Amino acid sequence: MRILLSDVHGGYTDALLAGRHDYELLPAVDGRGGLSRLGAAAPARAREVDPAQLRDAPPDVVLLQRPDEAAGVAARTGLRVGVDVPAMFLEHNTPKESVPNTRHPLADGPLRVVHVTHLNALLWDCGRTPTTVVEHGLPDPGLRYTGGVDHLAFVVNEPVRRWRVTGTDLLPRFVPLGIDAFGIDGDLLPAALEGQPGVAFAGNLKPPQLRDALVQRRAYLHLNRWTSLGLSLIEAMLLGLPVVVLDTTVAARTVPPEAGAISADPAELVTVARRLLADPDEARARGLVAREAALARHGLARFLDDWDRVFDRVAAG
Repeated sequence: MRILLSDVHGGYTDALLAGRHDYELLPAVDGRGGLSRLGAAAPARAREVDPAQLRDAPPDVVLLQRPDEAAGVAARTGLRVGVDVPAMFLEHNTPKESVPNTRHPLADGPLRVVHVTHLNALLWDCGRTPTTVVEHGLPDPGLRYTGGVDHLAFVVNEPVRRWRVTGTDLLPRFVPLGIDAFGIDGDLLPAALEGQPGVAFAGNLKPPQLRDALVQRRAYLHLNRWTSLGLSLIEAMLLGLPVVVLDTTVAARTVPPEAGAISADPAELVTVARRLLADPDEARARGLVAREAALARHGLARFLDDWDRVFDRVAAG
């Protein structure tokens, strides 16, 4: 099957491109789209396509990921998604306001909406629009945990701008334990936290380098209040890190208590994080539980099988 999509969320795109289909992307416009991010690492079954060629040879399915993408595809290719070519919408995000009464932009429309968590499907009001849930899946990076650095790893993009959403305001409770922060604009954290010692910016790293850095840290800290479940949390678990997780949204569906700690009480998380940092053997044992849990729920094979069923259903009309 030929799938037309765009590269909206890198980790998600990478997992999806591991499937058995031919994946087509329109050339980038204003830095959005195309295969430039992947470069030579792009899978053989992924390619950029001339928009004009799609008019005569439409893809089997269009996978939309932004509310304005349907208009963009029509303008560039002349194809009306959902009319000239089957299409669906992949919703990555939780609703932002008036939860749980937020109407989805595609509510009551003809295109199937695919949610990445069951909670998202419950919270978004999609009206009569058909919906499906495909939970996250990632390739297995292997058990690589060493944990020799007795710090907590904190991986968040734009942690200062997103502040309460990402639980950045809770970091001072963990500062005495030592935190290494990774991600876009993580360098703004020390100043935003008024120079409190114990928080160090460890870099905005590419995925391979980030994995190399994460496995050295003793445990992974996940404080997001409002998220669809971060891929970085799942990958940390797959790598074998024990995790200290704020119990919000669907985190408990992925994280068993034996994987480290999961609680809505930050004080409980601090207590367990301190113990993990002081006891490498316990940290390693809990990391093994985390890895098995992530493999069981978020394995790549299950993810791709789920997507195959959705693609078949949409393509068949």
